Amino acid sequence: MRFIKQDRPLAVFDIEATGLNVRTDRIIEISVVRIPVKGKSVTKTWLINPGVPIPLETIAIHGISDDLVKDCPQFSDVADEIFYFFRGCDLGGFGITRFDIPILEEEFARIGKFFDSSGRRQFDAQRIFHKREPRDLQAALKFYCGEEIVDAHAAENDAIASIKVLSGEFKMYKDLPTDPDELDRMLNERDPFNLDRDGRLRWIDGEITINFGKRKGEKIRDLVQNDPNYLKWILRSDFARDTKSIIQDALDDKWPSPPAVTPSSKPVELNI
Repeated sequence: MRFIKQDRPLAVFDIEATGLNVRTDRIIEISVVRIPVKGKSVTKTWLINPGVPIPLETIAIHGISDDLVKDCPQFSDVADEIFYFFRGCDLGGFGITRFDIPILEEEFARIGKFFDSSGRRQFDAQRIFHKREPRDLQAALKFYCGEEIVDAHAAENDAIASIKVLSGEFKMYKDLPTDPDELDRMLNERDPFNLDRDGRLRWIDGEITINFGKRKGEKIRDLVQNDPNYLKWILRSDFARDTKSIIQDALDDKWPSPPAVTPSSKPVELNI
């Protein structure tokens, strides 16, 4: 399928990883379709052992479990093969500029190799989508109601337009839940293992743990005993109110009950 005038091969690829943090998460699957200037496309897919446990919430998204990758090669084992497959290629995909390219560069850097994307032209389908299909109130009103907004960004007009859009969405999508609680759950999916809205604090093995920065993975209970000044720093800093409230309760020896099931931090037997 040719959609641009190619003068070099194009590698269109997608990556599945242990999470969305391009600096700390690891690649577990990468699939690349190499489209030459002339000739047939070639597709290669690598399933990779990340060397760390795959979080349950991530498994729920892509279905790749620790057991599935335990006998797979690590990234370092296939890095040269992947590098060669990308050689001389421009890059394409959906959302690659914010995720796939950075996490791929990080994986190579982690093993002392340099994957340079700066000299490659990048064709991100998501960026075209966002540029050509606006996602603002004016576009929504026109799409759902066939109307043009009058005096956009006047608060009252925008509020009225929002009502029209909501009404139009319910007319178009008959399966939208009309029960308020059900609709809220659908629109605002919340990770049951996060204690606060920003996910700074998280349940691991039934314990509240830090989920950011250098202290990530440390138990709040241990910090109360061994480094309360770190928790007091959180209270003084620019964190959300609910985060601070949980920290203050911990310092006051008030602890919430954990959910019935929480993710485990225990290492899984991997072939590393």
